[in-house]
Amino acid sequence: MDQRHIKEILENVASGKVSADEAAEALKTLPFDDINFANIDNHRALRSGYPETVFCQGKTDKQIAEIMARLAEGNDNLIGTRASRENYEAVRKLLPDAKYIEDARLIVLHRKPLPKNSKPIAVVTAGTADIPVAEEAAVVAEMLGNSIDRIYDVGVAGIHRLFAKLDRIRAANVIIVVAGMEGALASVVGGLVDKPVIAVPTSIGYGANLGGLSALLSMLNSCANGVGIVNIDNGFGAGYMAAQINRLSGRTE
Repeated sequence: MDQRHIKEILENVASGKVSADEAAEALKTLPFDDINFANIDNHRALRSGYPETVFCQGKTDKQIAEIMARLAEGNDNLIGTRASRENYEAVRKLLPDAKYIEDARLIVLHRKPLPKNSKPIAVVTAGTADIPVAEEAAVVAEMLGNSIDRIYDVGVAGIHRLFAKLDRIRAANVIIVVAGMEGALASVVGGLVDKPVIAVPTSIGYGANLGGLSALLSMLNSCANGVGIVNIDNGFGAGYMAAQINRLSGRTE
């Protein structure tokens, strides 16, 4: 339940439209709602400003649909990550206004966009194969009220491509760098900018990439300052962290 819903209930009590008992009934599921197979955190939006996100991988279609439907009762905006088309079709039966973003594997409910932060976040990939993870990061950050500049396929194998986009990268307030293989792009970008860089290793690469472990270790051992790292293929974590950092600068729109 987000602040808008809480304020609406309180205003209705103050105006006499809703009784105290009715308001108490509406608020009874705070801070969480136990539906047997899940404890839905209805209080997260009040604590963090963003509602709970549903990690869909490993859950059944029915579980995902019920969780998101319950969350939608008190939240205008929702995200389901690592979602399949089948997951989405189940959700859509209960939430017809939900959308599926295939590239990012996200189910989104976006009834009331958050105020936009005027300072952009750049999402940069080493290769085209890294785009699905980058899109997860980009869409999550957009859902959380940020403008995104997507700069894709500028890896170190053709570093002139990166230099051609450097003005756009430097103009961002936070930079997400998504790279597989050896993960070198994060260090290069980190050494060229004065903004925080969030590095996302991906599982893209040949055998010795070890499912992204090589890229992760390269990023952890970066000699560039101001580079933080999230887990392998964790676009959601990068997008969320970037939004939190950007929120410190304040919203202007």
